[in-house]
Amino acid sequence: MDHPIDDLVEQLLVSYAECGGIKHLTGASLPSKNAVAALTQDLLHLVFPGFIADGELNARNLKKETLSLVGDLQVRLEREMAKSLESRPVAGETALSLTLSFLRQLPDLRCTIQTDVDAAFQGDPAALDHEEVVLAYPGVEAVAVYRLAHVLHGMGVGYLPRMMTEWAHSRTGIDIHPGAEIGSHFFVDHGTGVVIGGTTRIGNRVRLYQGVGLVARSLAKHVERNEQGLVDSGKRHPTVGDDVTIYANATIVGGDTTIGDRTIIGGNVWLTRSVPPDSVVFFETQQVSIHPRQRLAGDWII
Repeated sequence: MDHPIDDLVEQLLVSYAECGGIKHLTGASLPSKNAVAALTQDLLHLVFPGFIADGELNARNLKKETLSLVGDLQVRLEREMAKSLESRPVAGETALSLTLSFLRQLPDLRCTIQTDVDAAFQGDPAALDHEEVVLAYPGVEAVAVYRLAHVLHGMGVGYLPRMMTEWAHSRTGIDIHPGAEIGSHFFVDHGTGVVIGGTTRIGNRVRLYQGVGLVARSLAKHVERNEQGLVDSGKRHPTVGDDVTIYANATIVGGDTTIGDRTIIGGNVWLTRSVPPDSVVFFETQQVSIHPRQRLAGDWII
């Protein structure tokens, strides 16, 4: 007698054959999403020691615990790196060489991430101390993961950088492509809905609020197609200068758009052209009208 799910299994096998674009059963192994998520979490342990791990970390056991974590990370990262290199090799590099090169950059990366934590603390009057910023601010986590992934992206590593930033995106609502170039003291306040495209360039001491989009104008203008699919053929996303503030839900569009230093972009602005330094951009004709409201019998009484 057939098992009740035998027919379902046969239908799934047929769909695997007919819808081949969303299966991967032959060829090179691919990095594991669960493994990369765990790696990213443990990399944050190294960046923020004592903030994330469940166990107690103190000056007495710091060296021992750090040595153990780095050793474990090296093995696991090298394994996922090898899978990536099977499909997207990096000339002259091995999984081990890339893994060690990446890990050696962590001390310098921590110094840059420290500037982002400082920017969040200085930029938000509600922040009580640096500890609260690290523990509770999603922008700090998203930017820290971006900075880790950006190093891997710059080394030519496939898959892993995007998987890392998408892990952060799922946790924070902040979508930063690892190819973006972002200076020091970067602060994403609140953060939900922020999108930063892969060819974006952002200077130092920039602050973004929730819903800000630094996006491409038109896919068709900036990509070419070959046998492998779409290939980026130029800068598609905006350039933002130093000391710029961009308020909530502003959208800045296009690779030719440059926001000059010390400029303020108001909320809900849609911007498709460059702005000189020391500008303020807002909807000049925008008006808010307030009128008396007639109360109805069914209104809630508070």
